[in-house]
Amino acid sequence: MESQYIFRHHQHDVGINQCSSALTKHIKAPVDLVWSLVRRFDQPQNYKPFVSRCTMRGDLKVGSLREVDVRSGLPATTSTERLELLDDEEHIFGIRIVGGDHRLRNYSSILTVHPEEVDGRPGTLVIESFMVDIPCGNTKDETVYFVEALINCNLKSLADVCERMAQSGSVNSNYEARG
Repeated sequence: MESQYIFRHHQHDVGINQCSSALTKHIKAPVDLVWSLVRRFDQPQNYKPFVSRCTMRGDLKVGSLREVDVRSGLPATTSTERLELLDDEEHIFGIRIVGGDHRLRNYSSILTVHPEEVDGRPGTLVIESFMVDIPCGNTKDETVYFVEALINCNLKSLADVCERMAQSGSVNSNYEARG
């Protein structure tokens, strides 16, 4: 099933001096709970550990911009990102980085969530794919390794947050909010 989802939603038109990859994470929490956090373009810090603050420009809709402050320890302090895709029916979320003091040029990502059964309970398959320029002085392998490490950290944190919420039965405003 994963390969079908990747083929359907995660195809990037990779150009010369660019790279891409797709990563998956199985989460022991219902798809609606996971989607409620993923879709919040205005609150990435709820599960992304490297984001310290997010300021929105405009409403929460396709084309909106957010300014993200990055925690120390990464080779960046800010990132400006545009919401490219938000499909609440198909659970598809896409962003593009349009500025910031980092080396991720022409970065775009697509994240999808899909219901599945995990250990006999409602769970979620999360797939995130990206495409980015290979920075001058770096190899394709180095670039993929770096970006995959960031995404894997974000996906692990997303799983931790969602699984903790599902286990405790807690529902916060993010889960209730649909817009």
